[in-house]
Amino acid sequence: MEFHELDVVTLVDDIPEDGLKAGAVGTIVDVFRSPRTAYEVEFSDDDGVTIAMAALTADQIRPYRS
Repeated sequence: MEFHELDVVTLVDDIPEDGLKAGAVGTIVDVFRSPRTAYEVEFSDDDGVTIAMAALTADQIRPYRS
């Protein structure tokens, strides 16, 4: 699946080194095309404060469904 900038996504698996748990909701803030497609995703708390930024591949995220 291809994602786009500003898509809201859900994390598939935990990323302990970034303090992120599966199910965390984030927003794609950048798309990288080289050397392979990846997405810079910003994860924020309820106050809008950034918790983590992570470069993720399409298999690590899925579209957010409310």
